[in-house]
Amino acid sequence: MPRYILSAATVLLAAAGPAAAAEITGQYVEARTCDVFTGACFANADTGIAGKHAVLAWRVDHGSLDAARLDGLSVVAVVAAEETLGTKQHRAGRSVLLVDEKATSEQREALVKLAKKQAGEVLGDVIAIRSAPINVDICPCTNNSCAKVSASDVKLETRCLNKDHDRGCGNDCDYFPPLTNGVQARAAMAVEHVFTGKDFRETWSDAERRGAYVGTFSAR
Repeated sequence: MPRYILSAATVLLAAAGPAAAAEITGQYVEARTCDVFTGACFANADTGIAGKHAVLAWRVDHGSLDAARLDGLSVVAVVAAEETLGTKQHRAGRSVLLVDEKATSEQREALVKLAKKQAGEVLGDVIAIRSAPINVDICPCTNNSCAKVSASDVKLETRCLNKDHDRGCGNDCDYFPPLTNGVQARAAMAVEHVFTGKDFRETWSDAERRGAYVGTFSAR
């Protein structure tokens, strides 16, 4: 009898395992101030000059972190680096995290943890964490690469790449992969990529650049 009880307990623990490590899934949008869909010659010309700024946005569809349910909430990271993002960084950059104003204190902490976990060293020194109204909308379109992000001082819009008309050198590819972990995304055109905040003592406004990714993310 004790042996049967032990076996049943083992089965229950095994069944509970996946629930304890529940997956967080959602939508992901990224934009940089350099082309990510490009050829090596174009990318090399930008290295060290462009691509030092980025916006990363996560919208959770389903999932919890540290017992905080995050369905429908978003977090945005604004990054300013000293060197082209996606290359080896010799000096830490800086970032600001914008957390969904609808989040409770527990959800806020969980969203910050999620962003840090997903982006890692890309964030560099997080110099500010602020609440903000955030909208991350993925718009239905041919290649599912159309998105709009608004969050306080951030405005971002993307569209699908036309790989016939949006090429630069004819040998273009996803040269720089997405900056964060657990992402499945397609390169897109950043129609608008703007940051007007005062956190870095610098702002940027970029447009019509093959510098975006739109897709999904997953985390545990």
